[in-house]
Amino acid sequence: MKKMGAIVFSVLLIIGIGFGYVQYKKAGVEQRVVEYLTTEKHLKESDIVSSEPFMANLRGDKNWMVSVRLKDDEKTYYYYRSNGKVVMESYVEDGVEHAP
Repeated sequence: MKKMGAIVFSVLLIIGIGFGYVQYKKAGVEQRVVEYLTTEKHLKESDIVSSEPFMANLRGDKNWMVSVRLKDDEKTYYYYRSNGKVVMESYVEDGVEHAP
């Protein structure tokens, strides 16, 4: 019985660590992208309508991306962080994806 409890605890711990890691990576890239837009692109935080971090299922740094919508702009922009820099991967306008 003790052995089964230890196994269940170990499995739950591994799942919890994995979930925590994913949330940490998503929150980190979202924070850096918003910081980049406000400091380097001189946007106000109030101009950012939404920023949604997600897993893109791509290789390397592109796996952790953020979709950004801006006030008075119909485009959705996709950013990721690579080697400490924020990079715009693409944007979607009228349902069509464009690379910068």
